[in-house]
Amino acid sequence: MKLGSASVNLVSDGYLSKDGGALFGRVPKMDWEQAIKPDRRNRVKMGINLMLIQTPKYNILVDTGIGSKSGGSIKDTYSLNGNKLAKGLKQLNLSPKDINLIILSHLQFDRAGGCTKLDRSGKLVPVFPKAKHLVQKICLEESKSPSEIEKSFVNEDDFLPLVEKDLIEELDGPTEIIPGIRTEVTGGPSKGHQIVFIEWGSERIIYVGSVIPTRLHIYPQNVAAYDVYPYETLQWKQKLIDMAVNDGWLLVFGNEVGSSAGYLSSNSGNLAIQSIEL
Repeated sequence: MKLGSASVNLVSDGYLSKDGGALFGRVPKMDWEQAIKPDRRNRVKMGINLMLIQTPKYNILVDTGIGSKSGGSIKDTYSLNGNKLAKGLKQLNLSPKDINLIILSHLQFDRAGGCTKLDRSGKLVPVFPKAKHLVQKICLEESKSPSEIEKSFVNEDDFLPLVEKDLIEELDGPTEIIPGIRTEVTGGPSKGHQIVFIEWGSERIIYVGSVIPTRLHIYPQNVAAYDVYPYETLQWKQKLIDMAVNDGWLLVFGNEVGSSAGYLSSNSGNLAIQSIEL
C-alpha cells in the first residue's frame, strides 16, 4: 500500500499451527470448527505476518517471525514452516542490513525468533546488525525471568545477543517512533505487548499483533487461552473494533492465512471484514 512518500507491505515468515482449543479459549470446539477446520492433532494453521514500513528515511520492520533456530520438539509441536523473511525482503529489493528499526510487539518465539541466528561457527549473532530493536522495558524484564506460564514461549537466545550488542532500545509506555508511527501498550497476550499505529497522509493502519491474531478473533468472545491477561486483551479488542468501525482504521492481523488486512463494518452489531491486500 502506497502512503504518499511511504509504503506498507506485509512480509511472511511462513506458517505455524497452534492448538485450536487454546487459540479460541472458552469458545467450544463445536462452534469455532465451523469457521476453521483443525488438523488431526487439533491444530489450526496460522500465518506469520510481519509488516514492513518504508519511509524516505527509514526501513521499519514490525516483528521478525520465528527465524531459523527452532527445531526438535517445538518444531513438531507447532508444525513450524518458517525462515521465509529474508526471501520476502529480497523480493522487495532489501536485505537484513537495510533495516533501520525493528518494532517488536513482544518477545515470544514466533514474533522475535528471527532477531538472531547461528553463524557458521555456531555462535548467536543478530540478523539485523544495523537495526535498533524497540521493545517495551517491562516486556524485556519479564522475558529475562519468565513466569511458568510464559517460559515455554520465550527464548533468551532471541534477545540477549541484542542486549550484548546494544541493539535494543527499551520503550517505557506509548511511544512515537517517528512522526506518523507510534506504539501503544496493550498487555493482554503478554506483559508489555505493544501494537503499532500508522497515520500517514489520509491512511490509518493498526498492526494489532496478538490482540486480534486472525480475522476470527475480531469477535469479542474469541480470546486465546494463551493470553496471560485475557481481560486486557478483551478491553483492547473492543477498543480497536470501535476504532476500525467508526473511524475507518485498517487492521493488520499478525497470524491470518491469506488476506491479512481488512476494514471492519458493523450492521446491527454483526461485524464484517472487507479484505485488503498489502
